[in-house]
Amino acid sequence: MSAPAAPAGNVKVTRQDWLDAARAMLVSDGIDSVKILTLAGRMQVSRSSFYWYFKDRDALLQALLDDWLSTNTRAIVTAAEARAATITGAVCTVFKAFIDPRRFDVRLDFAIRDWARRSGQVRRVLDASDGQRIAALTAMFARFGYDDAESLIRARVLYYMQIGYNDADLQESMAERARMIPYYLKTFTGQDGKPHEIEDLRLFTEGLEEAT
Repeated sequence: MSAPAAPAGNVKVTRQDWLDAARAMLVSDGIDSVKILTLAGRMQVSRSSFYWYFKDRDALLQALLDDWLSTNTRAIVTAAEARAATITGAVCTVFKAFIDPRRFDVRLDFAIRDWARRSGQVRRVLDASDGQRIAALTAMFARFGYDDAESLIRARVLYYMQIGYNDADLQESMAERARMIPYYLKTFTGQDGKPHEIEDLRLFTEGLEEAT
């Protein structure tokens, strides 16, 4: 289907508006609900305006995957690659990425995982993303002298614990979580965190709680 001519005058919605609406619907109702007509109704626009930005529904779904990769996956990889003086400081940086909703959208991550149960193609994208995240965490541990096998296992424990922690939805406050920071650092690294690292992460979690 060829794209229609550009709308005259002010455009009521943008490509990002369509993408944001699709993401919200994916998170709240699942992939089967992400339909052009439904999205148009939610935004109160003509469905024909969709085709100015996307060739078809498949193009929108691909954009959703790309958006997730450029936010959630990039957040973890970037945190793992950040410079740090100690492994405990590096893990604190990774913790910040996981708990900061501005960088890592927990609900979106699980919506993608649910979608992957229905689509082999999405499953392959998800597996590649998980592999990329774990590879970055493995390299993080290796930079601080852990051997290859230990780096991989510690990366897996850190990553899958965090994913499982989010899935459990423990309803634990950030303050309660912050009190456990020294024990998490010891468990994940085998080393005691530095007092200033622990305090910095505690203040970061408090700031997130105040912002919600």
